[in-house]
Amino acid sequence: MTDPALASALPRRVVVTGATGKLGRAVVAHLRDVGVDVLAVDRAGGQRDADGEFLLVDLTDYGQVVEAFTGGADEHAGGVDAIVHLAAVPAPGLLPNATTFANNSAATYNVFAAARAAGIKQVVWASSETVLGLPFDTPPPYAPVDEEYPPRPESTYSLNKALEEEMARQFCRWDPELVMVGLRFSNVMHVDDYARFPAFDADPRLRRWNLWGYIDSRDAAQAVERALAHDRPGADVFIIANADTVMSRSSASLMAEVYPGVEVRKELGEHETLLSIDKARRVLGYEPQHSWRDHVDATSR
Repeated sequence: MTDPALASALPRRVVVTGATGKLGRAVVAHLRDVGVDVLAVDRAGGQRDADGEFLLVDLTDYGQVVEAFTGGADEHAGGVDAIVHLAAVPAPGLLPNATTFANNSAATYNVFAAARAAGIKQVVWASSETVLGLPFDTPPPYAPVDEEYPPRPESTYSLNKALEEEMARQFCRWDPELVMVGLRFSNVMHVDDYARFPAFDADPRLRRWNLWGYIDSRDAAQAVERALAHDRPGADVFIIANADTVMSRSSASLMAEVYPGVEVRKELGEHETLLSIDKARRVLGYEPQHSWRDHVDATSR
């Protein structure tokens, strides 16, 4: 349940791009549950919510984006107060690199530019944990990793995410009233994904690629809600992960075995995330409410 102070800070009407994706469906449902009027947009319509407002939009077409954001599409009139941009080719290796870059870079530029042209002052978008240096074949500089070191993209997908963050900084330089929040989401999981988590314990190297992190889709949606209530002008980025790892083993033992040469900068809780969420907690008031451990019987771990 959203507290009254948070609810009062939320925008009235929001466009959510990528609304039919794994994360998008969770975000749309959550925002509607807390009383936000959502126009869900995507270029795939197979999973549209028949009870909610939906518009097919190709984000690589700037004219379509402007029309969606300005209420120009028939039966979708009304001013838009904020944008949640989640649409993208969602991972490296799904399409040829140039295709991934062409789609994701054009879509994000069009969203940012159309929002500015429409006078929309608030944009939340999905950046990615990949900018931290995933898949960590080169060890991280320290752990838990945080937002304090520059992006280290290791794939075309991640390179685009790093450029999106720089693009947001420049858009905010052009318009000092803009509030742009990039959420560096970890690997998004639904409850039905958790049954396979105990198998990760067999080999700690299976999930070293993101320091054993994940984000429950419900907590990811909570982070979006928190970001929409953020009112500090300028561009900022936040790591969004769950408070624990995907492993039954302790976080300290995982680091000691797999990354023995990496500095651990704090005393770690038993299963504490190695993708630091301290900044999101401090600035956004984000606090994960869910864990895979709540859905998997202890005897199966």
